[in-house]
Amino acid sequence: MNLTWQAYLQHHNAVIYDGCVIHYGDAAAELKRTRSGTVLADLSYFGLIHFSGEDAQAFLQGQLSCDVRKVDSSNAQYGSYCTPKGRMLASFLLWHGDGYIMQLPSALQAAIRKRLAMFVLRAKVELADISDTLVRMGIAGNHAAALLAEVAGAVPATRLGMIHAQQGSIIRLAHDRFELVVLAEQAPALWQRLSKEAMPVGAPCWNWLEIKAGIPIITPATQEQFIPQMTNLQAIGGVNFQKGCYPGQEIVARTQYLGKIKRRMYLANIQSLKPVAAGDELFSADMAEQSSGMVVNAAPSPDGGFDVLAVIQASSVEAGKIHWQALDGPALEIMPLPYSL
Repeated sequence: MNLTWQAYLQHHNAVIYDGCVIHYGDAAAELKRTRSGTVLADLSYFGLIHFSGEDAQAFLQGQLSCDVRKVDSSNAQYGSYCTPKGRMLASFLLWHGDGYIMQLPSALQAAIRKRLAMFVLRAKVELADISDTLVRMGIAGNHAAALLAEVAGAVPATRLGMIHAQQGSIIRLAHDRFELVVLAEQAPALWQRLSKEAMPVGAPCWNWLEIKAGIPIITPATQEQFIPQMTNLQAIGGVNFQKGCYPGQEIVARTQYLGKIKRRMYLANIQSLKPVAAGDELFSADMAEQSSGMVVNAAPSPDGGFDVLAVIQASSVEAGKIHWQALDGPALEIMPLPYSL
């Protein structure tokens, strides 16, 4: 996190741990407002990799699961970076701004940047960490679009649409959810303006919104655990099955065309007083002592317990209850995702 920006947020009651805003003094009230009001979140806990050079597009097209050719100044895309065996090393949001910018968890940023740099070879591509150069803010709620339109003059009309204004760049993540990308020096004035009508909330609140939207975020705890289709990445445009080769492409394509997805991602609630975390294993009676799934992401729910995205054996979901951590652990309440598969 940019240290000047961190000091500004702390001056405005932010409780920050390891570069991530946990809350602003009342986590429960923030979560309640996230469900029913308009909120504002700092997204500095995501890192940024900048790709520049005349071969940047071709290089990324040969490395990522999404169709990079569709990413331009007006359109962002979700995607993944996989091992040769098709296992996800990272999921990300990719947009264009004086080159390509990849947003992914800060905990993965350095390692992914280093790994991608190994494959540049003679291509005219440069990779840089610009995590502290650009401040990103998440704005969500019924009045998010109107508030941003007042500040920037307009908002993108379509999902993952992007506009660039003097105040910064805006990506529309959903009907009522946006990301604002600004230079660090612009951030305090914009935050002050937005926070007059949107309640500042911690990262757990934004994570909850991502979970309810069915957006998988790979973390160190879940690296190399899933192929993209297990996390429903194709349903949000993060996989293109017509593009050329990239690491893991053969496995991803074969799995798609042979229809062999036995595990897929579900949205669920777990009523637990103990913290639920990414990487936690799930169990079901039909699988005996063998794990039938894994938590991808988890966040406290306004309704109690934790809402999660979890990759689970489809046959186990159909057979009966799924339990957290053990067969006698809390059962998952499966909920509908906001998209079709």
